[in-house]
Amino acid sequence: MKRETLQGTHDYGDADTCRRTVFAWLTRYNTRRRHSANGHLSPNEYERRHHTAKLTLAA
Repeated sequence: MKRETLQGTHDYGDADTCRRTVFAWLTRYNTRRRHSANGHLSPNEYERRHHTAKLTLAA
């Protein structure tokens, strides 16, 4: 997060702008950003595949 969001040329101006930027980054990281621990899938895609596999096994 620090490297991708807080360092560099960002000028947040105030705490609210910084907070919104960090929240947007966290939302992306937790839902859409690919993770190596998930086989390079986004968390949303990993969950979708995991639940689909569980439903298939249950049927």
